[in-house]
Amino acid sequence: MTTPQQTRTGVTLDVDHSDAAYRAWLKEAVRKVQADANRSADTHLLRFPLPDEWGIDLYLKDESTHITGSLKHRLARSLFLYGLCNGWIRPGRPVIEASSGSTAVSEAYFAGLIGVPFIAVMPRTTSAEKCRLIEFHGGRCHFVDDSRKMYEASARLAAETGGHYMDQFTYAERATDWRGNNNIAESVFRQLELERFPEPAWIVATAGTGGTSATIARYVHYTQRDTRICVADPENSCFFEGWTTGDPDVTCDCGSRIEGIGRPRMEPSFVPGAIDRMMKVPDAASVAAVRALERAIGRKAGGSTGTGLWSSLKIVAEMVAEGRRGSVVTLLCDPGDRYLDKYYSDAWLAEQGMDIEPYATAIDSLLKTGVWPR
Repeated sequence: MTTPQQTRTGVTLDVDHSDAAYRAWLKEAVRKVQADANRSADTHLLRFPLPDEWGIDLYLKDESTHITGSLKHRLARSLFLYGLCNGWIRPGRPVIEASSGSTAVSEAYFAGLIGVPFIAVMPRTTSAEKCRLIEFHGGRCHFVDDSRKMYEASARLAAETGGHYMDQFTYAERATDWRGNNNIAESVFRQLELERFPEPAWIVATAGTGGTSATIARYVHYTQRDTRICVADPENSCFFEGWTTGDPDVTCDCGSRIEGIGRPRMEPSFVPGAIDRMMKVPDAASVAAVRALERAIGRKAGGSTGTGLWSSLKIVAEMVAEGRRGSVVTLLCDPGDRYLDKYYSDAWLAEQGMDIEPYATAIDSLLKTGVWPR
């Protein structure tokens, strides 16, 4: 659109917002974030022990070994690069994020790395250890009593402070390079190259933003593989209902007890059409599964790992019943020491009215017989 004066005079309008100091800061900030990736080794692919005669291998991609201790380290790095390169993150202005904890821990780390303030907007029920880690990395916690209010509280803080609302739930799927560039899917397939079943029958993910399942599914389709993608959803989350009904407006009334996954609305970063299957997993089954994981490999993990592991074991049982050989991959999302007062506390389970014994018995029975209990 031209102004009347411009039309009359034919003058070329020219506004230059170049800022040498900002561009120098931006180049240094991007270098620091990319250097973090350059210093990072790949995460391990752990084997969950199954009977040899089944001819099935079950792996967990151990994302807890990132410097900030979770799968969300990859996401936070991608979100910071996306925000920096879009000109959204500016020197001296805070980055604000709505999070149930792990993304906020990782984003606090990257904010500290480039020298900007960070505010995490979280449910008041977030584990104390996650809050401690956010503050350890220089961030500040802002609590809400209703997890559904995180979005508006984050946007309001950004407006009040002149900061940037990172909004992982919108930008997770687009900030990550799903075609490759050492994303989590490319890493898994590279690590499986020398295994007896290098192309897994299934990869099982869980959904908080939906970004991880979108990245894995898109990579699988892009590289023309036969691997199927399953997303495991906890109680008090609407992803399963939204996916099965095709209703993007579905909501639920309360927040997930499995921190890091499950949402009260269908998030923009969740890509329903890219995945093949979903399971709705009882929270008690998720807790039973992480305790079974500790007995099997000596590692504690967060509840979201249990949600994925329960679904993976169900798929393994199906393969055994059908006489199919192959491999299944799921994720070890974060360490269990963040949840000692929750998923590893019998007092917390009693307070929640959660009985994990039937599910623990089911897992033990499966591992002995290969049969999924009815």
